[in-house]
Amino acid sequence: MADSASVAAAPRFSFLPPIDSRAYFVLLGAAAILVLGPLVGVSAAYMNFSIGFFLSGQVLAGILGSVVTFGYGREGKHGANYIQTMAASVGGMAGLGVLIQTMIWLGLAEPPTWHLIAYFLCVGMFGAGVGMLYTPIVVDRMQLNFPSGLAVANILRALTDPALLRRSVAQLATGFGLGAGLTLAAERGGAAFLSAVNFSASTFGAGIIVGARIGVPAIVVGLMGLALTPWLREIGLLGPNDPWRKVGFLISLGGILGAAIVDITLIVREAIERRRATAGQPAPAAEDWKRVNTHLLVAWVVFWGIGVIATASWLLGVPLAYAIIGVALAFVFVLVNGISIGISDSNPISSAFVVSVTIMALMGLTNPLIGLVAGSIVLVSTVVGGDMQQDRSTGWRLGTNRVVQFRFQVIGVLMGAVLAVALAKLFLAAYPVLRVDTFVHPEMKTGNWQSAMTYKFSGVLRGLTSAESTTIKLMLLGIAIGVVIQLLRVALKRSAAYQAWKTKSAGTRATEFILDTIVIPSPYASSFGGFVEFTTVLWYGLGGVFSSVWNWVAERRGGKDDARPRDMDTMSLLGGGLIAGEALVFLTLGIVGLLSLAR
Repeated sequence: MADSASVAAAPRFSFLPPIDSRAYFVLLGAAAILVLGPLVGVSAAYMNFSIGFFLSGQVLAGILGSVVTFGYGREGKHGANYIQTMAASVGGMAGLGVLIQTMIWLGLAEPPTWHLIAYFLCVGMFGAGVGMLYTPIVVDRMQLNFPSGLAVANILRALTDPALLRRSVAQLATGFGLGAGLTLAAERGGAAFLSAVNFSASTFGAGIIVGARIGVPAIVVGLMGLALTPWLREIGLLGPNDPWRKVGFLISLGGILGAAIVDITLIVREAIERRRATAGQPAPAAEDWKRVNTHLLVAWVVFWGIGVIATASWLLGVPLAYAIIGVALAFVFVLVNGISIGISDSNPISSAFVVSVTIMALMGLTNPLIGLVAGSIVLVSTVVGGDMQQDRSTGWRLGTNRVVQFRFQVIGVLMGAVLAVALAKLFLAAYPVLRVDTFVHPEMKTGNWQSAMTYKFSGVLRGLTSAESTTIKLMLLGIAIGVVIQLLRVALKRSAAYQAWKTKSAGTRATEFILDTIVIPSPYASSFGGFVEFTTVLWYGLGGVFSSVWNWVAERRGGKDDARPRDMDTMSLLGGGLIAGEALVFLTLGIVGLLSLAR
């Protein structure tokens, strides 16, 4: 009788190579590199050159990856995860061609192509290593939601497991249809209301996944920002038309960093105590899929960190001190931004760039090209490192081998480094309007080419010679707030009396909810209210409220009624479908828009 495990892992179709064979990995790599990677890369480049942001390609690549691995049944989820990991890395890197556009706007000499590719490659590999280094903290220890990562995991589990698919297809299909339909209505269907209120299916879907305890704090901070805006304008921190988030993102970044300082301190202290308690005892063996050679990983980070400093200094002319500062700041912001992604699905990369350049300016930096290159060490590292942590969260839910997934990611970074420069040159050559500095000539902005991210980079780099200490003061304020709030939250969490009190009655449960979400909300959760416009925050928070109310009603009616994994309930599937639907629409619109402009 054949071994049941080998039978389960055997492909359904004879022409498919066996799982974990060389041909199997070639198949996965070819699908990602030749099809999905370029598809996601073109979409990311188009969106960054136009509206100034791009949606992660993970959800879409996960869906299409599941098609490639459908013939492998339930075990195909790991192969599909490898495919989406590589394709999403390509997309993340490809969207960074806006850095080359920024050089042109500032009238700076454009470095040789191979210099740029070598630099992007080193920073991307370094960011991947740092992101992997932080995985035990943000994924294993903190077990953050990572909404898009959860959506990808749910989709891969459902599409590769017929039993799960039968129980999940209605929720996935409903979310997908709503996400695609509402996005089309807002973008092309003339739904004025949806456009006016900045409705985003993926934002609402992310809120559904995280729930009210994460969504409500974001609304609270957004409302506080609206209330403070007149006063901030009166004292000169905001201009007449500036939004709250111009200062809010600094306080929010500081809040995350302050909370992270508390949590990491506690994690390190607990690790030391555990080490003392188990001294002389053999360490428990990690599960096979989790095993990572930490020494090799540290060597990887050191090697590529030196590569970043070398290419920035020798090829792009950045003074050694600023290149080292950029690498040091990358360690900070890969963790801070990774926590932000894990909580709210938002990676505030431009905020990290602005803060990094401001810190360098306060240390004497005045050259825009040096500021751009040194700041982009942080920018690229947070993109790739955050993507790494998002992918690890998916792998954590699926039990995907981390070492193999890491290999697929770095291959994606390699291709993405080449594609980022190639696509930037292609777009800039095909559409000369992208070379026009609309920061100086806003009247020349044309059609879809808003270049919003380039506009922000250009603005901060132009202000290098007039950097003020206000930026640092606001961030320090945020750090202080984050430390104090997180200390209070930790004290309450460890108080046996408080834990017993909060569940005594409906009144104490309601009071605890108010304390947790409004009075002393988690800095990780509330930070979203400082990063984006209030309408976006509102949709995110409303998604969380909707999800929590739905689950509360479902529990009162009898709770969960099937054998799906706990994180594959109706709301997580609906939220993931909304994210996937919007991602597919934006990819389609991006390709259609690019083709129409090329005619």
